[in-house]
Amino acid sequence: MSKRHPIIAVTGSSGAGTTTTGEIFSRLFASEGLRAAMVSGDSFHRYNREQMARLAAKGQFGERNHFALAANHVDKLEALFYDYGHTGNGQFRQYVHDEDRRLIEAGHKPGTFTPWGPLAAETDLLFYEGLHGGVVSDAYNIAQYVDLLVGVVPIVNLEWIQKIVRDTSERGHSREAVMGSIVRSMEDYFRFITPQFSQTHINFQRVPTVDTSNPFSHRTIPSSDESFVVVRFRREMKNVDFPFLLQMIDGAFMSRINTLVVPGGKMGLAMELILTPLIEEIMDKKRRSSFQMDWVADK
Repeated sequence: MSKRHPIIAVTGSSGAGTTTTGEIFSRLFASEGLRAAMVSGDSFHRYNREQMARLAAKGQFGERNHFALAANHVDKLEALFYDYGHTGNGQFRQYVHDEDRRLIEAGHKPGTFTPWGPLAAETDLLFYEGLHGGVVSDAYNIAQYVDLLVGVVPIVNLEWIQKIVRDTSERGHSREAVMGSIVRSMEDYFRFITPQFSQTHINFQRVPTVDTSNPFSHRTIPSSDESFVVVRFRREMKNVDFPFLLQMIDGAFMSRINTLVVPGGKMGLAMELILTPLIEEIMDKKRRSSFQMDWVADK
C-alpha cells in the first residue's frame, strides 16, 4: 500500500459486474476531480485471441482459460503495482476489443495487444479492474499493494447463467460449448479467483430471488429487481456509517454486524454511497503524505 500513490482494484470474473463497477468508479473519480490511471486486467493476458484459439484446438484448456495464473503475465501485473506504489508510474499495455474504435483506427488489430509502455504521468491514483487484483499465491502477493480492494461476484449459479446467456446470444457459441468451457475452467476458478474474495476490503455479491438451481436451463438472466446484493465489509473497517446507509437505501437491512443487504436495483446507489467516502479518505491520506514529504524536503 502507498499513501502517496494509492491503488484501487476491482476483482471478479468476466460478466460478474466488474465493468459496471469500473464505470461507477470512473464517475466518482470525475466528480472528485481525480485523474486515474485506468488499467484493465485483459491487457495482462499472456495470449492474444489467435493464440488462444490455437491452444483450444490442441485441447490445452488448462492454460487456455484466463482464470489460470499461467495464462496471464501476473509477474508484470505485480511489477506494475509495486512500481506505481513507489514511483507513481509503471508499464502497461491495452487489449484491443472489437469495439475499441480508437485503437483500431490507430492500426491495432482486434484481439491483439498494444506495445508495452509507461502510464500517463502525474496521475492521482491507479485503478485496476480484472481477474487478479487480489491474488495471493506462493509466487505472488498482489493484494499487499492495494489500498482498496473490491470484490464483485454473483453466486456461482448466477455467474454461470450470465456466461451461458452472454456467450450464446452475443458471441454465437452453442450452449454445449459454453457448458464445456465452464467445466474445464472450474478448477482454475476455485484455485485462483475464489480465494481473492477473502482478501478484499468489500465484496458485492448478487444473490437472485428466483430459482436458479439448474443454471443450464435458463434462457434469460434474472434481473436486478429479482435479486439482492450482499455487501460484506472487512471487520477491521471501523468507519463505515451503517445507520446512514440504512437511511439512504430503501429496503436495505443488516444480516450480520459487517454485512449490509440491499435490493438489487439499488446496487449502483449503494456503491456510490459506500465508495465515495472511502475514495475521499484515500485521497486525504495522499494529500497529508505529500504535505509531510514536502515539509521534510524543505527542512
